[in-house]
Amino acid sequence: MKIGIDIRTLMDARYSGVSEYALNLIKEILKLDNKNDYRLFYNCFGDCLNIPEFAGEKVKVVKYNYPNKILNYLFFKFFNYPKIDKALNVDVFFMPHINFIGLSGRAKSIITIHDLSFLKYPEFFSRRKNFWHKMINIKKLIKRFDRVVAVSENTKRDIVELCGVSPDKIKVIYSGIGSEFKRIDADEKKLAEVKDKYKLPEKFILYLGTLEPRKNVDGIIRAYNKSRSNHELRDYALVIAGGRGWKFDEIYKEWEQSEFKNDIKFLDYIDSKDKVYLYNLAGVFVYPSFYEGFGFPPLEAMASGAPVIISYAASLPEVAGEAALMVNPYNISDIALAIEKVLTDANLRNKLIGRGLEQVKKFSWENTAKEYLSGFAGSGEAREISSYE
Repeated sequence: MKIGIDIRTLMDARYSGVSEYALNLIKEILKLDNKNDYRLFYNCFGDCLNIPEFAGEKVKVVKYNYPNKILNYLFFKFFNYPKIDKALNVDVFFMPHINFIGLSGRAKSIITIHDLSFLKYPEFFSRRKNFWHKMINIKKLIKRFDRVVAVSENTKRDIVELCGVSPDKIKVIYSGIGSEFKRIDADEKKLAEVKDKYKLPEKFILYLGTLEPRKNVDGIIRAYNKSRSNHELRDYALVIAGGRGWKFDEIYKEWEQSEFKNDIKFLDYIDSKDKVYLYNLAGVFVYPSFYEGFGFPPLEAMASGAPVIISYAASLPEVAGEAALMVNPYNISDIALAIEKVLTDANLRNKLIGRGLEQVKKFSWENTAKEYLSGFAGSGEAREISSYE
C-alpha cells in the first residue's frame, strides 16, 4: 500500500506544537512500518533547508515548486489543483494539520485536528491569521476527508459542535511524549551547563510555550506579582521561555508595569534539547492557558519531575488527570495561591511530582503511531477504515 503524508508543517523555521507533533509522529510511523511505501509531500518555491531528512528505501520525499500564495489561494482554493493524492498515486492520504489542499477523492483521506481555538476565540489571533483560517474554511475542509483524528475528547466535542461533524467520523488519538523528557540527577553536568547558558536564577517559576494571548502569560505575570507578597517566595524569579507569537505586546506591557520586573526573565525560543533541563531546574511549572487542544508542555514538565499547575480549561484536565493542581485561568488570585501552595507545601509538591510521573506513562509516540497505522491498514482499495473502530 502507498501512503501519502503532507509534511508542509515541517517547513517551520522553529518547531513547536503542531510541527513537533508531526515530526515525532512521522518518524515513529516510519520506524514501525517497513511494509508500506510512503510519499511525503511539501511545497517550496526555491531552496528549503529546514525539511528534515527521512531515510529509507520505502520513503520518497516529493517537492512542489509553486509560490505558496499561488498554490494555496489560487490553485488549491479555487481549482482544487494539483490533486495531491492522485499525483502521488497513493491509497491513503494523511494531513497531520489543517492546510489548503487539492484532492481527487481516489484515496482514503485522513486529517488531524489539533484544536479549534480560532473558531472559539478569534480575538486571540492576528488579522492575518484569522484571514488564513477563514480562507481555509475548516467546516468545508473537514467534509472533504473520510476520517478525522482529534487529539483529545475535548477537541472531538468542539469538532462536533462547531463544525457539525458526526461523532462516528472522528477518532480520538492522544499524542505522545518523547522519551527525552525525564528526571535528571541534580549533579548532572549538563544541568549546570544549561543553567549557565540561559543565566537562570537559583530558584524560579517556569512557563514554557509560545507567547500569545490564549496562553495567559500576562496572567502568570500578574499572579507572580501577587504571590511575591508571601515572604517565603521572595527568592523566586519568574522565567518565561518561548518564541513570540501573535499579539505578544500585552505580555511585555504587563512586564514593564511589574514592580518585580527585574526578577522576571524572558528567554525567547528554547532549543528543544534544552527543554528537559529547564523543567528539571524549575520549582514549579505554570500553564494556566485559556484553551488547549492537547497541551504538550504540562506533560513534558511532569515527565521531567516538575510539579505542574494548569487551568481547568478545554483539554488540560483530560490530559493531566489528577496529576496537576488546577486553577481558574480568569482568577489571578487563584493562580497566585496555587503557586504559593506548591512552593511552600512539600507534601503537596511531592504528591504532584509522583502523580505526574505516573500520568505520563499513558502517552507515547509508539502507541500514537500504532493507532494511525491501524487506520492506514484498514483503508486501501476498500475505502473503509474498519480497524479504526
